[in-house]
Amino acid sequence: MIRLLEPRDGDDLAALYRANWDFLQPFEPARDDGFFTGGVQRRRIERMRDGDYWLWGIHDGGPLVGMISLSDVFRGPLQMANVGYWVGREWNGRGLASDAVARVVEFAFGDAGLHRLEAATLPDNRASQRVLEKNGFAEFGVATKLLLIDGVWRDHVLFERVKD
Repeated sequence: MIRLLEPRDGDDLAALYRANWDFLQPFEPARDDGFFTGGVQRRRIERMRDGDYWLWGIHDGGPLVGMISLSDVFRGPLQMANVGYWVGREWNGRGLASDAVARVVEFAFGDAGLHRLEAATLPDNRASQRVLEKNGFAEFGVATKLLLIDGVWRDHVLFERVKD
């Protein structure tokens, strides 16, 4: 289940990041200490008011267990966005990310009026690649040195899905 995050979810999202940072750190850019506070997470959530940016909480029948986003939206003739997602260590392997991506794809190609979605994973992140493949995304290239992770510019495998 996914639900659009609200500012009141900021503390829960910050706590989930803190509890899972050792698990997420190999895949994420460096974060300063402020990132792990409810205030910073509330401000991220409040950015949705500006439009064309969405953050959903992933739930497993109760508390927040992960997050999925549509960001970097381009309108006009492109109509594209990037999908990003993660699920805490304890909830990995249960199909929650796959279900969340399916729901966000439906929203993106429906209510959001998008034509194209992209996502990027580290080359060795087969679990995340499987989530995308299950949802009709296809690999289309590699972005060399795309993101600075743990002080190293890391390549990412690029995936795309175009509205049917």
